[in-house]
Amino acid sequence: MDADFFLVQKMKNGDEDAVETFVRKYYPVILKYCNYHTWDRQEAEDLTQETFMRFFASLGGYRHRGKAVHYLYVIAGNLCRDSRRGRTELPFEDLSDIAEDPIEQAEERLQIEAALQKLPQELQEVIILHYFQNLKLKEIAEILQIGLPLVKYRTGRAKKEMKKYLGEEDVT
Repeated sequence: MDADFFLVQKMKNGDEDAVETFVRKYYPVILKYCNYHTWDRQEAEDLTQETFMRFFASLGGYRHRGKAVHYLYVIAGNLCRDSRRGRTELPFEDLSDIAEDPIEQAEERLQIEAALQKLPQELQEVIILHYFQNLKLKEIAEILQIGLPLVKYRTGRAKKEMKKYLGEEDVT
């Protein structure tokens, strides 16, 4: 059994320390995931909060089958898709992750954001999970509930499209 299994069992038994440990462990990765879907820090924080609220609301019926973070990704993905309906533009205000050369980093991030938004939703999802969340293709297949060959195909197709939109030779 993995650590998440025991953590979930403690949470089901009302252990508040386990809840805090769980949130501290997964909040940053879910926030990052939501931020790549919304490009709006405040909305990403709201969606992350909602993800955890829904997880805890369904905790009684939750059956641990691997990594709990995969279930969080499923919830967050559904919330991000729902919030995205009707939105046509990216809000580019939040560039808080900019590192050393702010102007160059901002330009690069804006180009990546714009290129990512041109991709169909199913390709965006694999790019975000694989490159920005550093998940393995097998994990992505579990989260999206699709076959590994389809994940590989979508990843390859998304890379080609991103290269085209960015005008680069290689996207890694």
